[in-house]
Amino acid sequence: MQYGTQYDAVALLSGGLDSILAARLVQDMGRSVLCLHFYSPFFDQAADVARWKELYGLTVLPVDVGEDFAELLTRRPEHGFGKVLNPCVDCKIIMLRKAEAIRREVGARVIITGEVLGQRPMSQRRDTLHVIQREAGVKGVLLRPLSALHMEPTEAEESGFIDRTKLLGIHGRGRKEQLALAEQLELREIPTPAGGCLLAERENARSFWPVLAYSSSTKADDFKLAGSGRQYWNRVLPDTPLWLCVGRNQADNDALMALSRPTDLLFKVRDFPGPVALGRQFDGAPWDADAVLSAAAFMASFSPKACKAMGESGEALFVRVHSGDDGLDSPGYQVRTMPERSDSWREFSWDEAKEAIRAERRQAQ
Repeated sequence: MQYGTQYDAVALLSGGLDSILAARLVQDMGRSVLCLHFYSPFFDQAADVARWKELYGLTVLPVDVGEDFAELLTRRPEHGFGKVLNPCVDCKIIMLRKAEAIRREVGARVIITGEVLGQRPMSQRRDTLHVIQREAGVKGVLLRPLSALHMEPTEAEESGFIDRTKLLGIHGRGRKEQLALAEQLELREIPTPAGGCLLAERENARSFWPVLAYSSSTKADDFKLAGSGRQYWNRVLPDTPLWLCVGRNQADNDALMALSRPTDLLFKVRDFPGPVALGRQFDGAPWDADAVLSAAAFMASFSPKACKAMGESGEALFVRVHSGDDGLDSPGYQVRTMPERSDSWREFSWDEAKEAIRAERRQAQ
């Protein structure tokens, strides 16, 4: 990747207040800063990059780390999950390794992050901050401006390249000092605290976990799919569980179509409005005829007009099954079925996912 210029520093920019303040502190010393906004299926504000440039006067580059995170989750994070499915320590290591490669390419002296000592229980304890720095290979170049006075100085500080007297010693979970700094720097807009990573939210994690449990090789778009529409799994018919995603609205239908692979199956009730459903066939585990018929009957139950017509006429419905290669434009084939809300198709609960995660952890010990 070519960046076209050299920079004094690269900064990790999430879009949160702390990361903005850290980058601005160094930039306001007269140093050129390239901000890196890492995004994935679990955290993504890349659409805001242009607005951040205008609001905060920062140069921001979006960097896709989706496949890196899919690989991390597939092999399981070395430092474990947080309270939900969040691999916070390994997450920061991945981003810092990426930042270090870019730092070398642009000739920067330091990497900046907005971390605050003691702010987060898993990834911002003093011992964990040292682990992250060591394993990411950024010792001596990693600068945390908001808590720098609690840390050993970097080479850039010792040489005077970065003015340590203008760095801060913030500690803990409060935001009073950050808000005061934002006012001092005359930020035009102060970001509100937000959830951020979907892996830290139970509602999303319960959809992500079965993908990890049943697919031996996950990709970033598997997790995008798991965040689109209703997520159902059938663990009764074949040895390998079946994964069916059912659209809730037109936006979901469009997302499922965009995420479909050539090996996927797409379902749509013929002659009636209703959702699109996508069945993902894992490598080496194609669906048999019974699985296709079961999925067709289940997804047809989400089409109220079709169910009403079937009830009045007593006739079965036709559901078209298409290849993901050509989408709904492919000829496909059709199956005749009666809509059925089968107990075989069910959503994972967070309690199920949590127990499976704990069982896997016990087995690994």
